[in-house]
Amino acid sequence: MMLTLLDRHIGRRIFASTLLVLGVLLALFVFFTLVDALGDFGKGGFGLYELVRYVILSQPRKIYELFPIAVLIGVIMGLSTLALNSELIAMRAAGVSAARIVGAAMKIGLAFIAAGVLLGEFVMPPAENLAQQGRARALGVDMQQKDSGLWLRDGESFVNVGEVLPDLSLLRINIYSFEGARLRAQTAAQRAWHDGERWRLEGVTESRIGDDSVRLRRAGTSDWASVLTPEVVGVFAVKPEGLSAWRLQRYIQHLQQNNQDARRYRLAFWQKLLMPLAAAVMVLLAAPFVFQPFRGGGMGQRVFFGIMLGLAFVMLSRGFGYFGLLYGLPPLVGAAVPPALFFFLALFLLRRAT
Repeated sequence: MMLTLLDRHIGRRIFASTLLVLGVLLALFVFFTLVDALGDFGKGGFGLYELVRYVILSQPRKIYELFPIAVLIGVIMGLSTLALNSELIAMRAAGVSAARIVGAAMKIGLAFIAAGVLLGEFVMPPAENLAQQGRARALGVDMQQKDSGLWLRDGESFVNVGEVLPDLSLLRINIYSFEGARLRAQTAAQRAWHDGERWRLEGVTESRIGDDSVRLRRAGTSDWASVLTPEVVGVFAVKPEGLSAWRLQRYIQHLQQNNQDARRYRLAFWQKLLMPLAAAVMVLLAAPFVFQPFRGGGMGQRVFFGIMLGLAFVMLSRGFGYFGLLYGLPPLVGAAVPPALFFFLALFLLRRAT
């Protein structure tokens, strides 16, 4: 793809404006995240270092979620600056078509799309995971996540949980009971679920360890009295928003093998795959705002309408997707309809403006 002098000039304006918008949004994100986290400040080990760490690590997800809005406003501001300086008029007078100008904006839009994909696949998932786990540990949740699963101390016992499923049931539970420094029992269960009062273990194998013998007992189900609660476990449940697309695909297959409802994860998967399309639609949607005569206060008015459209897109994307799940629509439909609607809206507005 060749970049002409015109492409570079338009691209620089849009790039600078989008960076400015991202900077403003980032400042707002930091403020609101800080206000939200201050409610836990001073609890357990959640001190100043943990607070700052949590706020910083939470930002990639927030930027990723509102990335299309930043692109929309940045393109509107960049092209509007060119219009205010009469540069767009000079371009049109020199024979540059509106389609050519939009094409130049779409080229810088490709760079934004690539940045969004890298952010969503490689930066946001590990940062979000570190943020949530660090906050949980600082607040006194006596659990650690290792490659072998979750580990916690429960009185005189140590518990290993292989995995937390979306319905907050547990897989591959091992309970090691001690008396002093000696291991006295080991209980293994294939699955555990909470009935509102206590945990119920399924597929139980219990080994009682005496001084010179080991007694083995198997049971279909068994009660498990533990300080562990579903709310605490929920901190370590896999969140679809915090996974990359390829890990979402693998996890969806895993959920289906365990007879779990994976629709929410499929919706997140398709939304991630369609994010580049959403960013491209935002670039296209910005163009009609600048191919109209400017009047007093025109730029501020257009940025305002751009913000409103961006917020409408985010609300429709989230709301339609979850309403679609509620009413049985395929996740692909729930993820694809909002970008498609805004794409046709952009084409309609662009045709009227030019």
